[in-house]
Amino acid sequence: MATVANTTAPIVSLLPLNAADHAAALQAVYRATPGYWQMYHLASSPTGQAERDLEAAASTPGRSMMGIVRRIDANDAAAGVEMVGVVDFRMHWPDPDMVYVGMIMVAEPYQRQGIGRAAWRLLAPWLAQSAQMHSARAGIEQFNPNALRFLQALGFSLTGESSRVQSGKRWVRLLYMDYDLARERSST
Repeated sequence: MATVANTTAPIVSLLPLNAADHAAALQAVYRATPGYWQMYHLASSPTGQAERDLEAAASTPGRSMMGIVRRIDANDAAAGVEMVGVVDFRMHWPDPDMVYVGMIMVAEPYQRQGIGRAAWRLLAPWLAQSAQMHSARAGIEQFNPNALRFLQALGFSLTGESSRVQSGKRWVRLLYMDYDLARERSST
């Protein structure tokens, strides 16, 4: 995938993840987002969660997990990169021309710096043009107003649809949001 850079957005890249090479880095992102896990009444991310998620993604048709990475030192090309977030999505689901965005997560120390927005600005045009997706859908937990506001700021709109899904022993209501990827095709 490409890299996005402009005067207002941070420079990030998206890196396809796999369990063998990236489980430890993804687990570190999960550990750096305690607020997310606390919404599910967990003190922190469960041990081994990243490896389980990456293995589940690899065995689910159309599902991908992309690490959001940034250069450790923006002025030193040899400094290397660090993973600061993740995007989890599944193409052709729940409909043939739709992509389901399961998560855009940025580690808490890097939130509110435009990193999630920059990642979406990379992914959305690729989904529209290369993957030929027509729309994106996301399901947001009703108790996660920050995610709801974030996706609205990206251009997602509430559909009025919701469902209840089981998460462990609890039931969670998801509010569905859609994004028309046609705008990404017309912007080139």
